[in-house]
Amino acid sequence: MRRIVVTGMGMINAVGHDKESSFKAICEGACGIDTITIFDPTDYSVKIAGEVKDFDPETVMHPKEVKKADRFIHLGLKAAQEAMIDANLPEDTDMDRFGVSAGSGIGGLPTIERNSIILETKGSRRISPFFIPSALVNMLGGFVSIEHGTKGPNLSSVTACAAGTHAISEACKTIICNGAEKMLVVAAESAITGVGIGGFAAMKALSTRNDDPKKSSRPFDADRDGFVMGEGAAALVLEEYESAVARGARVYGEIIGFGESGDASHITTPSLDGPARAMKAAYKMAGEPKLDYVNAHGTSTPVNDKNETAALKDLLGGKENCPPMSSIKGQIGHCLGAAGGIEAVTCLMAMRDGIIPPTINYETPDENCDLDIVPNKARKAELNVVMSNSFGFGGTNGVLIFKKI
Repeated sequence: MRRIVVTGMGMINAVGHDKESSFKAICEGACGIDTITIFDPTDYSVKIAGEVKDFDPETVMHPKEVKKADRFIHLGLKAAQEAMIDANLPEDTDMDRFGVSAGSGIGGLPTIERNSIILETKGSRRISPFFIPSALVNMLGGFVSIEHGTKGPNLSSVTACAAGTHAISEACKTIICNGAEKMLVVAAESAITGVGIGGFAAMKALSTRNDDPKKSSRPFDADRDGFVMGEGAAALVLEEYESAVARGARVYGEIIGFGESGDASHITTPSLDGPARAMKAAYKMAGEPKLDYVNAHGTSTPVNDKNETAALKDLLGGKENCPPMSSIKGQIGHCLGAAGGIEAVTCLMAMRDGIIPPTINYETPDENCDLDIVPNKARKAELNVVMSNSFGFGGTNGVLIFKKI
């Protein structure tokens, strides 16, 4: 089977506009969650989120083109530009054999909301001609492909909070099946809107710690009360191993396993069995290696964190066999479809730098979440094999395993 490696990365989120500043802030335990400024949250039960602040879309698109793309696309273009520069590809790269695999859970929700209001208040003739192409999830890959000239497969994963992880596994499959030599993976999300926050709040999925935003997302803590919405994007350049070596590329790590599963249980409440089977599939594909770290889905919801803990113990045969596991959602919130991409980049940087990001806001232990979750402070460690988990509404699960080379 063809080996797949990562040779370029980029990310943007609530604590940084590039991978280096973001990762540094995440490891330092910085928190980008605050009172919402994108819209007026006064009349909402939830008033907090992890916004990407001070981002100018005109830095990634011509000013006249900005209105043609939703914010999630702007963020995705930013991450993709960083990843492509980071990969340092030769000028003679065969773009016919270079594809894109995009992922987003919701896509252009701000654009949908805005044009729905226009329809109701001003009529159908005032709807923007850019409404549909700026809101479609696959237009993330479309805009990225046009900018970088990639003419290989152009794929999109729309699998809720597992979309970013599935975009990576789909890219791997494409290269393994010889559909491309290289794939640019882009995962992006920007759903901090009135209808987005209002919708998740109506489900009782979000934290309501409006008076203490920095402490609102608290994965694995006994007093967790829901996730906090985040936004952002990540991008990874994937290559066939021999090709990367031949061109002397810097390799961040190899993707040695991926697993996918469905809960077939409930549309929103996660199961234990589904995530466990996805972990087992990835672990088996990777050759059942010794895991040095697990980047948890760790949403700060009561059910997910408990089930994820139990699933990892089931995979490895008990608490005593489990490696450290942490969640970075306390720092940046839950970026939905972008989460898996951002967390994949975080895993690879953690291996590169030999450091485990902390689970911040951990104050009260939960007997159902009794693993080493690297509480509150980052930890130096030799990381050779790491796992990243993503689980989404609808019972869709994705797991990745990376190896240091």
